[in-house]
Amino acid sequence: MPQVEGSQIEAYLQSALLKAFESVAAKKGKSLPDGLSLEIERPKREGQGDRATSAAMQQAKFLGLPPRGLAAEIVTELNSAESDLIEKIEIAGPGFINFFLSKKWLQNVVRDILNADGAYGASDMGSGRKVQVEFVSANPTGPLHIGHGRGAAVGDVLANLLSFTGWKVEREYYINDAGLQMEILGRSTQSRYFELQGRGDSAPFPENGYKGDYIYDLARDAIKAEGGRFLSIPLAESLTWFKGFAGDIILKGIRGDLQDFGVNFDVWFSESSLYTRNLVSETMEHLKQRDYAFEADGAVWFKASDFEDEKDRVLIRNNGAPTYFASDIAYHKEKFDRGFDRVIDIWGADHHGYIPRMKAGVEAIGRKPEDLDVLLIQFVNLVRNGVQVPMSTRSGQFITLRDVLNEVGVDATRYFFLMRRSDSPLDFDLELAKRQSSDNPVFYVQYAHARICSVMREMKERKIELPAGAKIPCLDALAGEETRKLVDCLAAFPREMENASRELEPHAITIYVSKLAGYFHSFYNTNRILGAEPNLEAGRLMLAEAVRIVLGRCLALLGISAPERM
Repeated sequence: MPQVEGSQIEAYLQSALLKAFESVAAKKGKSLPDGLSLEIERPKREGQGDRATSAAMQQAKFLGLPPRGLAAEIVTELNSAESDLIEKIEIAGPGFINFFLSKKWLQNVVRDILNADGAYGASDMGSGRKVQVEFVSANPTGPLHIGHGRGAAVGDVLANLLSFTGWKVEREYYINDAGLQMEILGRSTQSRYFELQGRGDSAPFPENGYKGDYIYDLARDAIKAEGGRFLSIPLAESLTWFKGFAGDIILKGIRGDLQDFGVNFDVWFSESSLYTRNLVSETMEHLKQRDYAFEADGAVWFKASDFEDEKDRVLIRNNGAPTYFASDIAYHKEKFDRGFDRVIDIWGADHHGYIPRMKAGVEAIGRKPEDLDVLLIQFVNLVRNGVQVPMSTRSGQFITLRDVLNEVGVDATRYFFLMRRSDSPLDFDLELAKRQSSDNPVFYVQYAHARICSVMREMKERKIELPAGAKIPCLDALAGEETRKLVDCLAAFPREMENASRELEPHAITIYVSKLAGYFHSFYNTNRILGAEPNLEAGRLMLAEAVRIVLGRCLALLGISAPERM
């Protein structure tokens, strides 16, 4: 029998099951339909086997047999194959076929992990295709708040996950350094500059200005850098300087916060470069040539109604000013012109209604709408001692990413941001995130890794070595319900990562690794490792090492440290 990877047991069972069905069908003088898919599932209840299928019930009518009768014939065919990966097969209920996997299969799972040299679970699903993940992309008009932090964690871990599953990934930050918001930032800083020097009446604070204390800090920096020289210069002449000065300082702070958060970008793309490179006007001409843009009433319009939008949308206003939509289409055309096969944008949830329009824009420039994916980031509620922490961006009273990092650290912040789907609201419990106990989910996972490292250190101190060849010397080391659950969870890792990558769900990693840590803690509490009979000891050490490898990989994908001591 060819060697079967432990993580590929579903494919192995599907193949064996298909052969069995083909044999039964042949005896009935029938051929199975082309492309027949026979699903293998994981039973939800204990005692129903390690894997199960309802295929006998689904194909019973076609083969002219009662479901349980067909299941019995299928099981007879399967048993004749004499697989050493299947311990027994049972028929249950109206015709379910339950597979109980052998210790040999459990051994194969551990063997695969130990032999993979850290690459266990990686796949070539992306086939080296180029994908760009653009995330955070906050206006450089203020420090990053916790919403931006959640987007940063989601984008960074998604990029890690895509790379792990065979995509060639590039991370990008889109700097919104053009338009009205930057002018408001400049005017806000300019006004505080005059106010701090007793000349507030000369530069009234804009009605829609930025009110956070950081604007005073920017004004103080401006005074330190330039003294009072702008007091005698017309406001309109100095505004450009204040806008650039404030924007540069804020962007520097954003870069520093992200770097300290473990998030690094390959490209920082400036919105203003779309205009200096004439890309917006070129894109408008491109749309006109493809008959998706037209001129009317002195403006340029996008034929949004061709894409089931309720009305056409303005691209260039009649005063010549481009809309955000125009620059966004130009930006996405520039992305695809760089050779990306796929583009993933991560936006705030308030942009939900903009997704169909942006996909229409992508289609209008000649790409498929599915070449663009958009993930939404819902808001974060900070909770302390059961009470929500009040925040208001309008008044400038908000919690920055830096505040949270300083209080709970990078690891807890990243993990907590990823514990829920990105499009679901998240309650972030600050006190729980700091707790050094199993109640804290990130501590619980990291402690499992540290616990194994402690066992391995003691193993070396006792001068014990793992057997060569990654083959467990005694299959009894894999006995017990806790052990089976643990190994089965390890076997699921490649599939779970592929599913998370396919569905763009980085939060699935925290779900998986929490489950794996829980199974290990249960195994550890019920199975003696060091000091057991030598062959049992060796087998359990090998299993523990396999768990450490997968835990470490999960933590690396999450961008979280894997401590060896806690």
